[in-house]
Amino acid sequence: MSHYIGVDIIEIGRIKEAVESWGERFLRRVYTESELAAYRHKPSSLAARFACKEAVMKLLGTGRMGINWREIETLSHTSGQPRVNLHGKAQVKANEMGIKAIAVSLSHSKEYAIAYVSAVSEINRSEKSDD
Repeated sequence: MSHYIGVDIIEIGRIKEAVESWGERFLRRVYTESELAAYRHKPSSLAARFACKEAVMKLLGTGRMGINWREIETLSHTSGQPRVNLHGKAQVKANEMGIKAIAVSLSHSKEYAIAYVSAVSEINRSEKSDD
C-alpha cells in the first residue's frame, strides 16, 4: 500500500490580482465551468481551489508539467465537504498510481488559502519497476 499527500498555500490577493489583470482569460484557463458557476465571485474559494489544483499536482508527482489546470476540479458536496474530480491526463496518472479517490481539506483566512490532499493506493511503490 502506498500513501500520497500534497499541500499548497496561496495568498488570496494573488488570485484577486490575476482576475483583475487577466479576467476571463485567467479564469477559463484555470477553472472548470462548474467551479466558475459556483465560485466566480468568491476570491477566497477560487484561491482554495487553485491551491487544491497545485496540491493534487504534487500528490500525483507531476508538478505543473503535463496536466492542465482544468483537469483537476474541486467542488463541494451539498454538505459543504469539498471533493476532487479528475479528468484527462490527471485521471490517467491517478489510475496508473492505483488511486481511486483523493481526500481534500480546504481552509482560508483573511489573507491565505490552503489545500491538503491525500490518497491511498493498493499498489506498493517498491513493487513498481519503473519508479
